[in-house]
Amino acid sequence: MQITAAGLSKRFHRDWIFRDLTHTFEPGTATAILGPNGSGKSTLLNTLSGQLLATEGTLTYTYQGQLVAVEEVPQLLAYCAPYLELIEELTLTELLQFHTRFKPLRAGLTNEGLIERMYLEKSRHKLVRDFSSGMKQRLKLGLALYAAAPLLLLDEPTTNLDRTGVEWYREHVRATALGRLVLISSNVAEEYDFCSTHLDVTSFGVKPTR
Repeated sequence: MQITAAGLSKRFHRDWIFRDLTHTFEPGTATAILGPNGSGKSTLLNTLSGQLLATEGTLTYTYQGQLVAVEEVPQLLAYCAPYLELIEELTLTELLQFHTRFKPLRAGLTNEGLIERMYLEKSRHKLVRDFSSGMKQRLKLGLALYAAAPLLLLDEPTTNLDRTGVEWYREHVRATALGRLVLISSNVAEEYDFCSTHLDVTSFGVKPTR
């Protein structure tokens, strides 16, 4: 998946959140979107995903050499953010059965296999509403990381995770990043230290890290 932004800008009322982003996000790369709290990282991520309309500028999506209409982007997108809700009235097994009808898992991975990778075997028949905040975040991450989607967007991915959970995230994001376009909104270095490009929302200075 490739995303090309040209003069991309977003304004709420009279306040500009970001302005004049011109950049091509190449397939097979990982980019960290950086900036202090309230700087517009999540807004930029949501605009790049097509969930928010830009005030100015254009976005072009390309997948396997073909242009992709913005309304088709959700089919190619996996997203994890603390503010996204889970269906808490379902058990873990029921939720996976429902979710994967619309967002299939990567080739060769079963729902049971995902449960094992998330270390949630003892909770497979537990209602999601009874999960701890850390378990819910690991579930959100597992659904995104292991979705068969060429575009992966992560917003503050280690929110609510303890040290063991952070190490789990670091292991599995690296294991699933190859060949995808990965965008991570963060101001915590251990969430994005594997990213090859850093994009500062406050200046849009694109700085390759290696």
